[in-house]
Amino acid sequence: MNFRARLRRLVGVGSRFLIVGAVSTVIEVGVFNLLAFVFGWGVVSAKIVASLVALINAYIGNREWAFRGRDRRGRTSEIVLFLAVNLACTVFGAALVWAGVEGCRMLLGSEPGVVLVNIINLASIVIVVLVRFVLYHKVVFRVTKPATEGGTASHSV
Repeated sequence: MNFRARLRRLVGVGSRFLIVGAVSTVIEVGVFNLLAFVFGWGVVSAKIVASLVALINAYIGNREWAFRGRDRRGRTSEIVLFLAVNLACTVFGAALVWAGVEGCRMLLGSEPGVVLVNIINLASIVIVVLVRFVLYHKVVFRVTKPATEGGTASHSV
């Protein structure tokens, strides 16, 4: 496949991934705010639970729409990889929120407000989305080229 065709396919997958991610982000931000600012949870706990709630939408949307044409390695194996990637991304996102809130607390000398905490949370989501896309594309919902003459399969972009 030539570069233009590969780029076009990557843009299509990336666009669908971003739409699924946008819906998941709305879910995550809503649950985060509900837990943190209505129920009084800590921001890290709220971040972790909100990420896990949004995960259900993300798996279904990515498997059945964004990466629908990709190889299926077996539902169990795919779900285990999906959960492992998302566990790592959830921990990474929570660490980013913690670092951002602690950094603001140190700079401001007081607790950051709702708006600043949400800006930090959204920044963490942007960073984690980029990491997730690469891991979904290369690991979870990969594309395998047909076996070569040597009998081995290689992975494509």
